[in-house]
Amino acid sequence: MSAAASPGRIERRFAALRAEDRGGLVTYVSAGDPDYDTSLELVRGLPGAGADVIELGVPFTDPAADGPAIQAAGLRALKGGMTLKRTLDMVRAFRETDGDTPIILMGYYNPIHNHGAERFARDAAAAGVDGLITVDLPPEEEDELRLPAEAAGLRLIRLIAPTTPDARLPYVLEHAGGFIYYVSITGITGTREADASAVGEAMQRLKRATDLPVAVGFGINRPDQAAAVARVADASVVGSAIVRRIAANLDPHGKAKPELVEDVLGLVRDLASGVRGARE
Repeated sequence: MSAAASPGRIERRFAALRAEDRGGLVTYVSAGDPDYDTSLELVRGLPGAGADVIELGVPFTDPAADGPAIQAAGLRALKGGMTLKRTLDMVRAFRETDGDTPIILMGYYNPIHNHGAERFARDAAAAGVDGLITVDLPPEEEDELRLPAEAAGLRLIRLIAPTTPDARLPYVLEHAGGFIYYVSITGITGTREADASAVGEAMQRLKRATDLPVAVGFGINRPDQAAAVARVADASVVGSAIVRRIAANLDPHGKAKPELVEDVLGLVRDLASGVRGARE
């Protein structure tokens, strides 16, 4: 966030978490999985179940950073007709009933480029998006998106990996906003588990480099893991476990069973309970 930018939903949410002396829960779902209406109902229910920040995945045909669970979720959404435009429609519909919960769009640059970066930034901000994670757009090539995004008030959330060298950190963090997303494992999502002790060491390193909050994702699947991370980081990010729970509530034809939303929100409640009790 630039010095001139006023605090937005992300900054206000992390300030509230600091005031409560607790870590946050960031939940990921793929927009439109398994269909638009079920997905919107689920997203609308996440804050009440304990999600502090929502990551909404934009379905893409070649999600190179994602593991099998999230890849399958994206394919289900694409099969159901989900697009970037409909993802923004979903955010707009969510904002009809929730003006406070931060929403981050997580995805790949190709759909944004096809939409037009300047048009996308305006449309996303108008819909109620707060930040962007564009996993395949390195800082060296981001100005086409960064400049209009910053002008629209969108935060560019940086991914930092265990393999990011200290010498590169200042460059990667230079235009970061909202929070830092620390990738706790090497490799794709949902395939390994995070090591809480290694996360603690990484937090010390990152806190020396930035004043932004740090959320930790990749490899957090259970309430106890989310709690362990929330003791040392500003937030725990859970994605693949939630997406797998969605998949477990589909019938043989890939349609949502009646209990899908409540079962998934039950998992989120359990995760939130772990996170909220982590520092007691």
